Amino acid sequence: MREQKRKALNKLKTARGQIDGIIKMLEEERYCVDISTQILSVIGLLKKANIDILNDHIRSCVTTAILEGEDQGKEKIEEIITIIDKYIK
Repeated sequence: MREQKRKALNKLKTARGQIDGIIKMLEEERYCVDISTQILSVIGLLKKANIDILNDHIRSCVTTAILEGEDQGKEKIEEIITIIDKYIK
């Protein structure tokens, strides 16, 4: 597994643990602001994991597609633009 994917995997596993903690907090009827803070933390981890995945994709798939042919490269670049567009909305 490449480095960026390994980083993303670790972040996702951490987020999973935090989500389990959030569920427990809800079940225990903990303070809403504390729960919200934990949710925001998970969202941050998910965004960072997504950046790691996109970083890996650009460095591997997109680079390979560009080297193999102009149409393939353009297609991969359009995919990245579509993802970035979704990311910023």
